[in-house]
Amino acid sequence: MGTQRHREKRSSGRPTGSPRKDTTVVHEISAGGLVFKRTPRGVYFAMMKDSYGKWTFPKGRREAGEEVEEAGARETMEELGLEQIRLLEPLGQITIWFRDRFERKGSLVHKDISYFLFVTPTESILSLQPDEHVQEVEWVPAKDVLSRSFYPDLIPVIQRALGYVRNHPKIV
Repeated sequence: MGTQRHREKRSSGRPTGSPRKDTTVVHEISAGGLVFKRTPRGVYFAMMKDSYGKWTFPKGRREAGEEVEEAGARETMEELGLEQIRLLEPLGQITIWFRDRFERKGSLVHKDISYFLFVTPTESILSLQPDEHVQEVEWVPAKDVLSRSFYPDLIPVIQRALGYVRNHPKIV
């Protein structure tokens, strides 16, 4: 599992790279997930539009005493409004830098994010969670997930998820 550096600005702050010496940097450990379900019409992945208006996958900070896999499951369920998911596979880690717009307004954040693959029952529905800074949620056909996802650093994570789903057709 390699580390990718995020190449997009997620806010109006500095672009990626090393912070200036006078900048306060906050380091966060986060986790998230890609969730899929199998239906008679095919495989669908849950996607969300984030606080920047970009289509992506849920993620959030790990809480004290929480394993990274637990954080990934909790954040995924909270942000998508899902009631049941099952962990299948770690998908890798990415590193991003961005300016915080919500809690520490203007602080430069260095975030390491571990992603995991989850499956949910066919009948699962998504529920919009505006309190989680989520603008929209949608089940997206597997064939459209790569083109719908905005952040280029997630491409290897998405490809691993799609490969796993393709190679394990009996998982439901």
